[in-house]
Amino acid sequence: MARKKSKPVESGYALFDILYEDGSRSSNRRVPRTLLGGLDGDEPARKTIEEQDNAIAEKAGRPRIPIKKITRSPV
Repeated sequence: MARKKSKPVESGYALFDILYEDGSRSSNRRVPRTLLGGLDGDEPARKTIEEQDNAIAEKAGRPRIPIKKITRSPV
């Protein structure tokens, strides 16, 4: 008997892939879905990810690398 495949679970987060100016990448960065949508679309994700990057860079003691491009991760 064939098993039923489960449907993907909708979480409270959207995942984004980030390309930095120096060519490095970061995948599956989480942004709360409550910040997305509306007239701005995914643009609020950039601000949230920049805030995350600032916190990471501060803890690491190095400057933050500027973001070149943000795209949603494939589901």
